Amino acid sequence: MISTFVRSALLVALSSAAAVASATATAQNAPKLEVPAASPSAKVEQRIGLTDFSVTYARPSVKGRKIFGELVPYGQVWRTGANTATALSFSTAVKFGGAEVPAGKYALFTIPEAGEWTVILSKVTGQWGAYSYDAKDDQVRIKVKPTKLAEAVETLELGFGSLRDESATLDIRWETTRVSIPLAVDVVGVVRPQIEAAMKGEGKKPWFQAAMFYYEHDLDLKQALAWMEAGLAEQPEAFWMLYRKGLILEKSGDKKGATAAAEQSLALAEKAQGGIKDEYVALNKALIARCK
Repeated sequence: MISTFVRSALLVALSSAAAVASATATAQNAPKLEVPAASPSAKVEQRIGLTDFSVTYARPSVKGRKIFGELVPYGQVWRTGANTATALSFSTAVKFGGAEVPAGKYALFTIPEAGEWTVILSKVTGQWGAYSYDAKDDQVRIKVKPTKLAEAVETLELGFGSLRDESATLDIRWETTRVSIPLAVDVVGVVRPQIEAAMKGEGKKPWFQAAMFYYEHDLDLKQALAWMEAGLAEQPEAFWMLYRKGLILEKSGDKKGATAAAEQSLALAEKAQGGIKDEYVALNKALIARCK
């Protein structure tokens, strides 16, 4: 038989369990309260050359306040946003404001001043604000001069501009201030070995792509021309390739050769159908005019 004491203990335990279950059910069934964030989170991704960049940050708004020099004091470390410090990541080594930085993820801190900003990449990410910031964790510090925006920006914006194969800028815009940080990546150092390997390998050769890469990056123009001619040997009526052969010759200083290539391309383009005809007729006529 179960004693009175044991029976009482069991009843208490069952009662407690029922109360916990009831409270849990009530909590689960309670309406969820969700309000807009004062500084919504955002993520910006951009490929520059062959490097993948990502910025994760929170976006505060002006809301009638004076920002730089007041809300964001001059001379103090700022998280470059709100909430958790802004994070910047890139998939290969880059030049950040001219300084070499290994691939990785970094916290982006800044020290605003009226005439010059200090921009910091810290190796410690995930910090709330800049309260735990320590200069010993810096990966790099650079100096950048701010510029004045023609129109005010209400909500903080971080993004990438002036995109090229090997460079871009990381832009910070808020209130009437813009700070642009130069970024550079080594595309030639990555692609050139790939081209060399492809040319030595078996199978179809990337004549056109290799020639244009050398042309666009001011590498060996004689080699670029040889590859373009190899491509044309396989596709002699490819007027788009003939046009670009003309561009290579023009950059090499051979205006006569460039004109001849453009005239061949023009004759073939005029037989084409659709919008591509008009495009290449205009391109070739412009090239011929430049080479006169």
